[in-house]
Amino acid sequence: MFDSIKKKFSAEGDETVSSTAKPDISREKSAELYEKAKTYFPGGVNSPVRAFKSVYGTPLFIEKGDGCQLWDADGNQFIDFCCSWGPLILGHNHPKVREQVIEVMKNGMSFGAPTALENELAELILKHNKYIQKLRFVSSGTEAVMSAIRLARGYTKRDKILKFEGCYHGHSDSLLVKAGSGLVTFGETSSAGVPKAFADETIVVALNDKAAIKTAFEDFKRQIAAIIIEPVPANNGLLLQEREYLQFLRDICTENGTLLIFDEVISGFRLGFEGAAGYYQIKPDILTYGKIIGGGLPVGCYGSSVEIMAQVSPDGGVYQGGTLSGNPVAMAAGIAQLTELLRSNFYRDLNNKTAEFVEAIQRFATARNYKFKIFSIGSVFWFAFTDKEAIRRADEIDPAGMEKFKKLHRELLNRGVYLGPSGYEVGFISSAHTKIDLEKAKRAIFDSLEVVFNGK
Repeated sequence: MFDSIKKKFSAEGDETVSSTAKPDISREKSAELYEKAKTYFPGGVNSPVRAFKSVYGTPLFIEKGDGCQLWDADGNQFIDFCCSWGPLILGHNHPKVREQVIEVMKNGMSFGAPTALENELAELILKHNKYIQKLRFVSSGTEAVMSAIRLARGYTKRDKILKFEGCYHGHSDSLLVKAGSGLVTFGETSSAGVPKAFADETIVVALNDKAAIKTAFEDFKRQIAAIIIEPVPANNGLLLQEREYLQFLRDICTENGTLLIFDEVISGFRLGFEGAAGYYQIKPDILTYGKIIGGGLPVGCYGSSVEIMAQVSPDGGVYQGGTLSGNPVAMAAGIAQLTELLRSNFYRDLNNKTAEFVEAIQRFATARNYKFKIFSIGSVFWFAFTDKEAIRRADEIDPAGMEKFKKLHRELLNRGVYLGPSGYEVGFISSAHTKIDLEKAKRAIFDSLEVVFNGK
């Protein structure tokens, strides 16, 4: 399919780019599995976005991953830019991670008791991250954020939390809220089953709006326990914030005795070993991590100063526990993966590779005057059907672009490229993506964009 990539070509003017739609790949076995899954699970899935509601066709059931490649139940092969929604910074089935996991599993998979592996992974993180002094392992990013919120409330003896429209922090009750109609509002529940009383403790404001933050502190003086933000908002598009705005949040929190929480479940260990805090050189009070620190297995953690973490049980009165917290298999995977990330020039090479990929695609679109931008930071990217130079707020995303993404997603699948099944989701590049893989993917993206804008 991709023989033509062996020839050098110009992104600004390649005669072999096609505007012809590709026939749909076979999904017969995936469709059969999906019909069966619907008898077992709500919507046939165990996480909503997997249902392919925002794109064409039924979900693809994946059978195998290796390097940057995926294979589905019908034998279709894809270059993967979802990377399990971010954790697989080394790609699928990395031998160092796999071997360490298998070795640890020989001795058992769960004990509900401390192991030396917890110490080893914690030391690996803390030794190379100046923004936290102690941490606590949990089993997911959602659990890490939920625990961080409880810790902030326990430490400050305040109840209210301020979050931002367009930032997602997992599915805990107090954070499944959306903005109301005012500049500064109490959250409105965005899920059935979340009591209004929970939402009433969460203030929701728009991103990139200093006036709204100032008003919130005036209206709720000495009541706000914490501001929580994704310093790199990457769950509702890639809403990149300016450093000056993040510093403003740091300063106003300090002035008001409020804690600043950076939710780095996605950005942590992705932009660099110290994540967005290191990238922007801003110290939050509490950090949450997940995804990458588990090497593909379920894990999360939250961390802070010695003083703040002293509030966590059994040292303090803020209770949090978990049977599988610090699971030895997950710890082993995390140790193997993070050790690789500390290798010389790992992030330089990964980020340079991503920049070259992104710039080539943008040159192609710009040369054809397509209303299309690709936003990126580190090894994270996002396709947006817009002519804006920056999108910093959720309400700046054009919903009409999602129809174009829907078509793009189908064309890319038909050309062997896998993206997350929503135009609001970001993509990831791993160290396993080679130059050849990325050239193949670029060719598929060029052809697919031609179909979206010009094809039948």
